[in-house]
Amino acid sequence: MMGLWHKGATLAATCVLTAALSWPALAEDGQPDPWPSLVSDVFHDKPIKDGAGVIGLDAPTRAEDAALVPMKLSILLPPDDPRKVKSITLVIDENPAPVAAVFEIGEKAQISSISTRVRVNQYTNVHAVAELSDGSLYAVMRYVKAAGGCSAPAAKNLDEANSNLGQMKFRELADADANLAPPFKEGVFMMKHPNNSGLQMDQITHLYVPARYVDSLRISQGEDLILAVTGGISISEDPNFRFSFAPNGAREVRAEAKDTGGASFRGEWPVNPTM
Repeated sequence: MMGLWHKGATLAATCVLTAALSWPALAEDGQPDPWPSLVSDVFHDKPIKDGAGVIGLDAPTRAEDAALVPMKLSILLPPDDPRKVKSITLVIDENPAPVAAVFEIGEKAQISSISTRVRVNQYTNVHAVAELSDGSLYAVMRYVKAAGGCSAPAAKNLDEANSNLGQMKFRELADADANLAPPFKEGVFMMKHPNNSGLQMDQITHLYVPARYVDSLRISQGEDLILAVTGGISISEDPNFRFSFAPNGAREVRAEAKDTGGASFRGEWPVNPTM
């Protein structure tokens, strides 16, 4: 991925960037803002622009459950824009591992939205950074009030989680977004996996559960990629991704995943290409 901030940047470039996204030196809670350092480390000093009209990020101002915070990413490029969104990086600034996920979008998938659930460890800014086909970067930000999500105990005990490890489901949604015009579809991928963050304590042994999470997922229709996800510890237990896409006529959707424990998982589901 490419970067957004460099100490040696010219004053003019710095002013443009600051005005475009209104990034203060302090975060909303008055603490030093980690974002300038994050964009330097993660995006390798490439300029960034205001993402209004390019990408949308919906997130609750105050989360009901810090371990299951809903996030929705929307692609807002107008139809007459010849560029495409290649990838979206979701960054939870104050989390121990801030990059929650990188979503690579299939060239033919025509995805317009992606929804998932994340852990939020403390009050934080959340950024969505879109990389376009011309290499440019655009970002939007939301502030989320939540705490303790990365260390919250798992909903299932370890034995139960391991017995279902890697089970996958995919289904097309009959109640798809009303704004989706045919032939576009909306689907949801679900996977059983504790996605242990390494910060959770076993309630019986009082020892920390070692980190083990899904770090690679590819969802395809036939041979064409729909969505690839590079994940981290911030994705919630039992990863869940809902997305819109354009069907290509294939009769199956396939998912391939790997976790940091070295395990590989695979699933395949028949679909109705004319639905």
